[in-house]
Amino acid sequence: MSESARIDSPEQAEFRQYCRDWLATNKPGEPPVRLPQSALEIMTEPQLHYLQAWQKSAYDAGLVGCDYPEEVGGGGRKDCQRIANQEMIRAQTPFFPNVIGLGMAAPTVFYHAQEALKQRLLPRLFSGEDIWCQGFSEPGAGSDLASVQTFAERKGDKWVINGHKVWTSLAHFAEWMIILLRTDKSHKYDGLSYFVVPIREALGKGVTVRPLIKITGETGFNEVIFEDLEVDDSYRLDELGKGWQVAMTTLLHERGAGELQTPRSGGMKSKATHEVNAAAVMELARNTPRGAATAADDPLLRDRMMQLAIREKAFEQSQRRSRVQALLDHPMRIPLQNKLLASEIAQGMSELALDIEGAAASLYLADPNAPAGGQWPLAYMNTFGMTIAAGTSEVQRNILGERVLGMPKSK
Repeated sequence: MSESARIDSPEQAEFRQYCRDWLATNKPGEPPVRLPQSALEIMTEPQLHYLQAWQKSAYDAGLVGCDYPEEVGGGGRKDCQRIANQEMIRAQTPFFPNVIGLGMAAPTVFYHAQEALKQRLLPRLFSGEDIWCQGFSEPGAGSDLASVQTFAERKGDKWVINGHKVWTSLAHFAEWMIILLRTDKSHKYDGLSYFVVPIREALGKGVTVRPLIKITGETGFNEVIFEDLEVDDSYRLDELGKGWQVAMTTLLHERGAGELQTPRSGGMKSKATHEVNAAAVMELARNTPRGAATAADDPLLRDRMMQLAIREKAFEQSQRRSRVQALLDHPMRIPLQNKLLASEIAQGMSELALDIEGAAASLYLADPNAPAGGQWPLAYMNTFGMTIAAGTSEVQRNILGERVLGMPKSK
């Protein structure tokens, strides 16, 4: 029996067994297309459709949106999403494509939208039928999120949006965007309001989506241009001028508050997907020749592998603290630590993998001689996005130091 199973309530234990039984007979087979390493790098419609079908199947079976009320399309359970996630990771299922919708949009809509809007949006979000993206960053407002300038001007019960969002993952497939807008130019924080915007139906009619090609060759990022896009006031979340407070809900969940509604590290061990963890690095070392031995026999590499394995295990145990109410006196404490550690551990794993591969790490993804199909160099480059998204590692450390530990502000 796993450690998680030992602490389940009777209801949770029953649900866990249900998840295991369902996954044993319904886990997808080998995908017909090569999948990206994460949902944020989905580039083609065949990739998207395969993953959407998997998310819809899991949702119909009750493994997605478990902890949300039934009236908004959820499962009406309590603290069961983590169980479904654990079992999907255990079964090595594919990831869900609607990662931004599940992890960021869903909790924000649930806590801040009007009831009718929740009931309209959340079921199709959970099922993956509607893909979501996030409109926060701008060319002049990255880490300083409160400086966004994309402006919404009120005209009766409508708003007219003009501006430019950038680094917008999944915008090329998204039906909806959560977006932070400036509605008052005279106040930095109180001049912000938060909306949901149906960007798919507005393509060519006020919305332009342009791909941004990364150094990896992937096109998951985009820039989104708004030109006189008109949206109804019913798409505003919470009160006018409360956008900063609503954005904090989004960021807390992006950084790991609560239980993310999709497993973070699932993925079938095949050419289609790639896992960044200590076990995968050790397997690579055992299969990489070094003279008459392997990279796993190098004492320096073995020491680095063990250090990262210890950090990984410590991080897994640390995540359990998010369910200890006494440790949640500050809402940013656990999420910020988790986001900071997870991104840097993944980067350390990928960097070590490149050192294990040696000169062969320079081979391109499509090179037949590239170790592990060229997945490790790709993973390493993508981890830099992880240490930037939701606030850079430097920003996370500043917030932890100043707002959690009470240290003086950095200059």
